[in-house]
This record gives sequence, C-alpha cells and structure tokens, in this order.
Amino acid sequence: MIRRTFLKAAMAAVLIAAAATCQTTARADDDNFIVVQSTTSTQNSGLFDYLLPMFTAKTGIEVRVVAVGTGQAIKNAANGDGDVLLVHAKSSEEAFVAGGNGVERFDLMYNDFVIVGPASDPAGIAGTSNAAEALQAIAASGATFASRGDDSGTHKAELKLWQAAGVDPTTASGEWYRETGSGMGATLNAAAGMGAYTLSDRATWVAFENKGDLEIVTQGDAALFNQYGVILVNPEKFPNVKVDQGQQFIDWLLSDEGQAAIAAYQVDGQQLFFPNAM
Repeated sequence: MIRRTFLKAAMAAVLIAAAATCQTTARADDDNFIVVQSTTSTQNSGLFDYLLPMFTAKTGIEVRVVAVGTGQAIKNAANGDGDVLLVHAKSSEEAFVAGGNGVERFDLMYNDFVIVGPASDPAGIAGTSNAAEALQAIAASGATFASRGDDSGTHKAELKLWQAAGVDPTTASGEWYRETGSGMGATLNAAAGMGAYTLSDRATWVAFENKGDLEIVTQGDAALFNQYGVILVNPEKFPNVKVDQGQQFIDWLLSDEGQAAIAAYQVDGQQLFFPNAM
C-alpha cells in the first residue's frame, strides 16, 4: 500500500512537471511575436497578407499589425505601443527618430499617389499630370473633394499639395471640401457615393473593389511620389520593445529576399510597391 501510494505521488509529480514544462514552452511560443504600427495602405492593398507568412515561415516570428493612419501609428509607437513602425510620411518619421522614439529610419519602398474622380469630371482635369493645377481647378469649380482628414500619410501629402496649389480647402469644410475622418477604403467609398474627387495611394486604389464610376484623373507628377520607411522603436526609451525579433523583421524587409518579395507583389497584374532600400 505504501509502495502504491508512493508510485502514485511520483507519477503525479512527473505529470505536474511535464505540464509546467509545456506551459513554459507555450508561453515562450506565445511571446514570439512583434507588433508593427503601420498605415492602412499596406494592409488594404493586401501587401501584409502576402509578405508576413513568408517572414513567419522563415523565422517563426508572428507579426501583428495595427493598421491605422500614419499619424496615429506614429503616436502609438511614440507611446511605446509597438516594436516596429512602418509608415509613409518621411518628415514625420525623421521627427520620430530625432525625438528619441526610434532607433534609425530606413527607406523601404515607394509608389505614388493618384487623384481619382467621377467619370463626369466636373472640374475638367482628366488626363492632367500637374497635381497643383488639378486641385486649383477642383477648388475653382466647387466640385466635391473627399479628404481623409485623419492626419494619415495620405492626408499629410494632400495638405502639401493644396499648399503648393495656393488653396486652403479647410475654409470650404462641410461645403465642397468634405473631411471623412476615415481610412482610405472608407474615403474611397464616400467619394464614390458622393461623386467626389479624392487623393489615394495607388496600391489601395488598385486593390479597391467598389470603384463605382471613379477613375484616375491625375497622375505622374513628381509631387505625387510616396515613400515608405521602417523604424525600430527605441528600446532605450521603451524597454518592452522586442529588439531581436523587431530587428529581424526590419533586416528581412531590407534584405534581397524581402525586397524581391515586395517587388513581386501584384494585383491585377500591376506591381503596387517598388523596393528601394539602400
């Protein structure tokens, strides 16, 4: 009886130890992920759905993306909420690093912005390549323009274009200038519903399915260039940053393999992003 009781106790101890080992392994596996604060265009275009499984298969590191406007992504990262920042507003990214929130910024890839509008083209700008002149014509005609109005990278680019055009559209806020306060997909939906012009990154536009009668009316201006950058959030300021996993992700994106993967991504036969890491 004593021997049987001892064996039961020993077996129970072995099972408890095995369970503890499994729980420790599970916790280690559960912790093998990073959080990337990023912009809606990389998510809405399908790029992350294409890229991230490749990286995870290679490294075992899961990537969890918070897809918001660039301005919000930068604010989130500046609060230490994330390991990597991947957005498209270079001056704001450089300010993020200069403020001690990021380690180093790297050019990653680029594409461009396009102005889209209704087929009826009330401002008469279809086929133009000068973005500032196109916006001047929209303002002069009083044609509806849907702005994201959300401090995103696209919104920041739009405001620079209006400045170059010598127009302050906010004076017509709620009239011909409509601020959606939404992401790119929702703003394109609003533009389609209102028969409005809007500025979109090309990747989201190509991947967007509810185009209605919207079409590209202005493209090809150097001012429409759209650069993306990637930054490791500063672990000296935010000790919770997963430096090793985050740096592995950045290194992979900047590597020949990662750059080739970015270049290979297409929608409807169109390449959406062009790698340019140095």
